Amino acid sequence: MTLSMELRAPNSSKHVKVQESEDLSVLDLPELALECILERLSPSGLCNMAGICSALRDRCTSDYFWERHMKQKWGRVIGPIAYRHWQSFIDPRRNLGSSKGPKTNGWIKLICGALPFSMFGSKFDDPDNKKSVLPVDSVMSWYLAIETGRFWFPAQVFNRENGHVGFMLSCYDAELSYDSQTGTFKARYPPHGRRSMAIENCVQWERIRAPPFETCSHELHVSDCLSDLHPGDHIEIQWRRNKGFPYGWWYGIVGHLESCDGNQQYCHCHRTDTVVLEFNQYDSSSRWRRATINRKEHREEGNEGDGFYGGIRKLYDADEISRWKKLWPAEVLE
Repeated sequence: MTLSMELRAPNSSKHVKVQESEDLSVLDLPELALECILERLSPSGLCNMAGICSALRDRCTSDYFWERHMKQKWGRVIGPIAYRHWQSFIDPRRNLGSSKGPKTNGWIKLICGALPFSMFGSKFDDPDNKKSVLPVDSVMSWYLAIETGRFWFPAQVFNRENGHVGFMLSCYDAELSYDSQTGTFKARYPPHGRRSMAIENCVQWERIRAPPFETCSHELHVSDCLSDLHPGDHIEIQWRRNKGFPYGWWYGIVGHLESCDGNQQYCHCHRTDTVVLEFNQYDSSSRWRRATINRKEHREEGNEGDGFYGGIRKLYDADEISRWKKLWPAEVLE
């Protein structure tokens, strides 16, 4: 590597380019300086740098640099459940790599071939070089698997199926694959009842979240907030059309009993066993506008006509509440 610099002559605005006669390598830099440079590289920059030589490859593929990129780009949509799916996804490849060595390079070439930019140099991608194999369980490998859309990860999607009126202000489990060309996701919703798998394209980032808990979509969430529900509290509640459907999470607000005029000074709604849930996205005459549950005995309540209400989660975080409000429909639902 040739070291060059620009100098400005005294009392002059002109810059003179000076080139050193001695070739210097970036590896000749102090360790701290090199680390600072690598920390500022983008993912594609790290990958390109990793293709220069084995010494830089070892540095540029380390988890230390990639964990930051992983958190910055995917932290909002990737959670512990997705990580466990990733571990299951790579287990066969990890075992293959430990028994057959360089053949794990095929997985890396599969990733590299789908990238929209040249992320690897020839030395890093050389199938004949046994040392060129990127560990399949590295953070870099995980990042690239998501970036290329090769890894479908579990997450939750707000207002599924392009904001279909039947799913407004709800959040459902799905498997997602990233499309680096459009910067959006493809979602696969699991089949239920007589419906086959539903697929939605071009799902925007703001409609996706990592599951805040590990309850399966067919399991009843254990409600630990029932005794703490007061009028005005923001909540999410599980709801499903019938026993064969998965639960979705629906946004609502704790309301007042009909016998209460809403005056906070005299309100005793939080002391009663009955909890009123209001879904104000629906018209006041809609059967979906209000529901009641029993604070002490609530499990799953409902029927085949109105659906079944499951576990409740109280929202404490202002950002979560704000996110729901941003998804509010333009018109009142019937």
